[in-house]
Amino acid sequence: MYQPLADILRPQTLDEVYGQEHILGKDGVLRRLVDSGNIPNMIFYGPSGTGKTTVANIIAKQTKRTLYQLNATTASTADIKNIVSQLDTFLAPNGVLLYLDEIQSFNKKQQQSLLEYIENGKITLIASTTENPYFYVFNAILSRSTVFEFKQISAEAALQAIYRAVKYLEERNGLTAAPEEGALEYIAGACGGDIRKAMNALEVLFSVGVQQDGKITLTLADAKAVTQKSAMHADREGDNYYDLLSALQKSLRGSDPDAACHYLARLLEAGDLPSACRRLMVCACEDVGLAYPQIIPIVKAAVDAANMLGLPEARIPLADAVILVATSPKSNTGEAAIDRALADVRAGRSGPIPRQLQNKHYDGADAAVKGQHYQYAHDFANHWVDQQYLPDAIRDRQYYQFGDNKNEQAAAAYWQRIKGDKFKK
Repeated sequence: MYQPLADILRPQTLDEVYGQEHILGKDGVLRRLVDSGNIPNMIFYGPSGTGKTTVANIIAKQTKRTLYQLNATTASTADIKNIVSQLDTFLAPNGVLLYLDEIQSFNKKQQQSLLEYIENGKITLIASTTENPYFYVFNAILSRSTVFEFKQISAEAALQAIYRAVKYLEERNGLTAAPEEGALEYIAGACGGDIRKAMNALEVLFSVGVQQDGKITLTLADAKAVTQKSAMHADREGDNYYDLLSALQKSLRGSDPDAACHYLARLLEAGDLPSACRRLMVCACEDVGLAYPQIIPIVKAAVDAANMLGLPEARIPLADAVILVATSPKSNTGEAAIDRALADVRAGRSGPIPRQLQNKHYDGADAAVKGQHYQYAHDFANHWVDQQYLPDAIRDRQYYQFGDNKNEQAAAAYWQRIKGDKFKK
């Protein structure tokens, strides 16, 4: 029966787990908890292939607890009841360790069905999720658990796992591996921090390698061919996807063109042209804004060109736009102004529109003051007249504040000269 390489080489001790030194190293909190034998309810949070299931198995083995594994995508409340029925029997004299994978797929009722048993200690819960548990795990479970984050495995750590796997495959197949320069490093980098994907790619690479005189040649070209490109794809349903979008926008806002190009490349390599275009337009309006308002039609033109061209040529106008946005002066005064105005509207801070602004040409019989009294700004010097525009209740409210960039300061100087003591900075 075929057994995947990733399962064959699954670490049996915490020392064999790669890339999680922050929690499993000598002084790591999780490592010390496991060594103490006092295992609390825990939630493991992090990307796929980072060792969450492996660590749960090691904990069960090391603490000599009966281990049950459920995947929340297919399990039901009945499965939990079945486990509960075995408590205090010879099958689980010391309680059980329940590993619940993808806990975010359990609804509130299903998660709550665990509460009684994790509170009395008969079930020790280790739940895992690729999503942020503070968003996807109900508070009743969260408050009774300790959260440990499993970080994406670095290419360096993945390479160490690959070296170990190569040695195993050499011994199993009675061959000496002769990898071309960069072949193993390519797999380590392209696996996206997922050891499982790295193992799968390496296993395929060994299967297609050329054997001669007891050696097997592992070429860089084959490594590129067998590496799952999906490792670089953005999962639209996962936190990693939104982290990538966030990183792109924050790099643009932070005026780092190199980082912005990097995150754009990751989105494009994943084939996600729409998200890249949308974020660029948002940044042009939100983060550059009135500091360089001409950038909005420029970025729009680049986005239109990208959508017309499609990938891979779309990368060129988008790279131009990304660099332009990143290196442009920044101002969020427009966004801040509308957000302040929206806050007032949503809080009910409003009032009747001033009479002079209303679209009325008739005064009712009960009107105390006849006539609209609207003053047409273009009839006055500099096309401005001192007139109330905001409702009475908020007549002195100021939403927009001029930014300190050249463009907005020029506008501020102009209106300071025109409005005089009526000018609001």
